[in-house]
Order: sequence, then C-alpha cells, then structure tokens
Amino acid sequence: MGFQTILDRSPLAGYAHSIRNVPRHVICNGNLVFTSLILALSAVPLTWDQGSSSVVSLLPGFQHHFGISSGTTSDDIKTLVSIVYIGYAVGAALSFFINDRVGRLWSYRLYILVWIVGQITAALAPGLTGLYASRIVSGLGLGSLSVIGPMTLVEIAPREIRGLLTSWFAVAMAISSFTAIFCVYGVYLHLPPSNLQFQIVWFAPGIFMFLSAIASFFACESPRWLLMVNRREEAVTALIRLRGLPADHPRVLAELSGIETAMEQTGAGSSDILSLLKEMFTVRSNLRRLQQSLISYAFAQLSGANSITSYFIPIMKLLGVGGGDVESMFLTGMYSFSKLWFILIASFFLVDGLGRRRSLFLGITVQMLSHIYIAVFIKYLQQGPVSSSASQAAIAAIFIHAFGYAVGLFILPYVFGGELWPNRLRTLGGALGQTFHWLFIYAMSYSTPELLASTNNWGAFLFFAGFCFLALVYVFFMVPDTTGISVEQIDEVFNGPWFTAYKRADRLKVVESVGSVRDEIVKD
Repeated sequence: MGFQTILDRSPLAGYAHSIRNVPRHVICNGNLVFTSLILALSAVPLTWDQGSSSVVSLLPGFQHHFGISSGTTSDDIKTLVSIVYIGYAVGAALSFFINDRVGRLWSYRLYILVWIVGQITAALAPGLTGLYASRIVSGLGLGSLSVIGPMTLVEIAPREIRGLLTSWFAVAMAISSFTAIFCVYGVYLHLPPSNLQFQIVWFAPGIFMFLSAIASFFACESPRWLLMVNRREEAVTALIRLRGLPADHPRVLAELSGIETAMEQTGAGSSDILSLLKEMFTVRSNLRRLQQSLISYAFAQLSGANSITSYFIPIMKLLGVGGGDVESMFLTGMYSFSKLWFILIASFFLVDGLGRRRSLFLGITVQMLSHIYIAVFIKYLQQGPVSSSASQAAIAAIFIHAFGYAVGLFILPYVFGGELWPNRLRTLGGALGQTFHWLFIYAMSYSTPELLASTNNWGAFLFFAGFCFLALVYVFFMVPDTTGISVEQIDEVFNGPWFTAYKRADRLKVVESVGSVRDEIVKD
C-alpha cells in the first residue's frame, strides 16, 4: 500500500472530503463565525483568572497590600489560586435555573455582569478577606459562563465543524491565559509598586467583556432554544442566518425536522428540576452521558495538567529552573503561549479531523510519557547533579505534556459537556458537569502542594501518569466517537450496551455521510 493510498484513507482525508461536500455558505458564514466568536469569548474570564492568579502574587504592590511574603511557593498561593473554584461550582449549578428561562444570549450577558462586579470588588478589596470573598463572587460568573459557552456553541454549529467551533472556547481560554500573564509581566516592568499594579490586571478584562456583551446583541440566538420555548418563526430565521441557506434548502429543512422530531420524542413531561433529575438518573442512556461527561472532567484534572498550570513556577523550581520574578513570569507566559498554538493545532486539525477517540488516545499517551520522564528526572536530580541535556529534556517534557493535554483532555471534555445531551437535558447536564468539574479542580488545586510534599515531589508525577493510563483504558472501552454525528442522533449512540457504543457511532457516521451526499445530489 503506497503512501498516497494511506493518506487518502486517513481520517484527515475523510474530514477534508466531508468539508468539501458541505455547501460553502454553511462554513463560510459571517453570522455563524461572528456568533461563535462572541460565545467563545465567554472563556476569556476563566483563564484570565487562572493565568493572572498564578503570577499576580509576584507583584510588589500585591504583596505589600495583601501581606503576601512570596509568590514562588505553592503553599503561599494555594488559597488565592483555589478559592475561586468554589464560586465556579456554585455558579455552574445555579446556571441551570437561568439558561433555559431567559435564553442563551441573555444568560451570557448576565454572567458577564456578575463577573465584572467580582473583578471590581477584588480590585478595591482592603485585605485578604475581601479579596477571597470577591473571588468567590467572580467565580459565580465564571462557572456560569463555562456552562453557557460550550453548550450554545454546540447548539448553533453545523455537525461537520461542531468540534472545531466548540474548540474555539478552548482557544479563547489559551489566548486569555497568556495575555493575562504578560499583562502582569508588563505592569511589573513598567509600573512602580502600588495597588494600581494588580488593579489593572483585574479591571482591564472587564472592559473587554463588557464590549463583548454589547456585541452579543448582534449575534444569533440558539435555534434549538427558540424551538424549546415555542418561538418557531424566530428559530427558523436564526437557523437560516446561521446556515446561510434559504428556508427551502434540503439541509435547512432536514436539520429543522430533525430538531423538532427529537423534541417531540423527548420533550414530553414536566420541566421542573425534580422531573429532569429523575429523567437524568433513571434513564440508562442519560446515565451513560453523565458518566462520560463527569469522568472526562475528572481525568482531565487527575492527569495533572491543571496542577502544572496553577503551580507552574514552583514546579519549574523542582526541575532546577530558577530565576527572579521577571524570569518566572516570562517563562510562565511562554508556557501559556505554547499551549495556545497546541490548542489551535488540535481544534483545526484533530478534534474533527482525527476524531474524538483518536485525539484522546494521542493526547493522553503523550501526557503519560511526559509525566514518567519528569518523575524519573526529579528523582535523579534529588540524588545528585544531572546532565544539562537531561535538564533540557525535562523542561521540554513540560511543554510536550501541554501539547498532549491540548489535544485530548483539555478540549474534549468541554465538547462532550455540550454535545452529548438531548435538548431537554442539555442545560441540566452542562450544569452538573461543570459543577463537578470546578469542585474537582478546587480539590486538585488545593491539594497539589500536599501531594508534592507527601510523595517527595517526583511521586506526584507518577500519580498523574497512573491516572493517564486509567484514562486510556476508559477511553478504549467506554468513549464512542461522536465526530460528524448530528446532536439529535447522538442519542442512538447511547441506546444499547456500553461496550458496543463505538460501533453504533461508526454506523451513524456512515449514515450521515450518505445523507450529506444525497442532499448534494438533490440540490444539484
């Protein structure tokens, strides 16, 4: 078999073929791109907080005002880093009561407002108690944004590029993270020690997000939500705008029919929380969805990626990479910048091109091998000098680990959290998933210093590697590939034995592909 034949049969070639078969206006659509960008910006506050909190304690103005003696040890910053996740979890849970009632775009605006109030309060906090309280308030908005963003991106995206558009949420997270770090770096270099140093860091993104909320008035509301609240004419108008096709086009008619049929099949019954919870926990297929959503978020944290990001400076010190505050901030910023490029590669070429399952296999394997090398390196470093090449390889392993995380467990849990659910349960599923996610991050962020100390530092990385191995086993047996399957047809994947779910997903992808070709023949 020649190289060209292998290339022609590769998943990426199949992805390129499916994109070519889609009507051009479905992909190259200004309304779709603009709305997706606005919704993806809901990720900006999440990682602005994570990125800035990892280094803001290095600012002399911050240390003087809040009485922090050092920002380079994990124990000194663990409360600052982790306490916001309590607000994240509460905000994600409360979003269930808002998203379906006021709509996706009004929810988006409300959550931005809550976050801005928290940011202003943090900037004006007189001490640590006020700072911690303000971070919980900010977290209320952040947790809610983490639900509404990926969920709405899934609802508006064409099935061929659903992974790509939902991945823009992760791209925005990466851009925000490194921008926040370099914002701290900039005020450190160019402003004298004062409260203004950290106030700029916390207030500046609020202006940007306020403008994003204003811009959302020009975005398209989710057609699926509009149909859920019996606003069919508006839903049809929104779908026409998002697809760039006339109302009588076969694709528009088929998508509209599919959504309405699915809602007729699953929309009966009360929409109060007890009824939805009963449906969530007593219907086998919904339990499978919940299991995959929660476990993917758990493995994302147990793989150690967020621990490395939150405690990047202390971990680099473990690898023997020291330096002053300026060097630490610059290296942290470059780490976040590298993650941005890795996420761009994953979102444009791998999530839809390689597929969900293969991306997880690739990313988790890279993470596991990186952790093993780092653990061995730290063990030998503690026993005596190591070669410069080994040290450089350890630093490279941290960045290679970031690539693996970007490809698999960073992007895909957000994709799963939005796309796995039927329309009736999407808000509840998203709220439950993100609440669990942020509580798990809080636990991992707060316990990482103790984990490092109790395992003599190197053992923590073997701990992370072990969970990466368990994640590989879980993906092999339990995770179907939903790439290219419409949101409404994903229900068929989860109806049946869990160990054959991947086969049902493969059959559905064939059916979707045949349907796309048939639509093109009808159009021509």
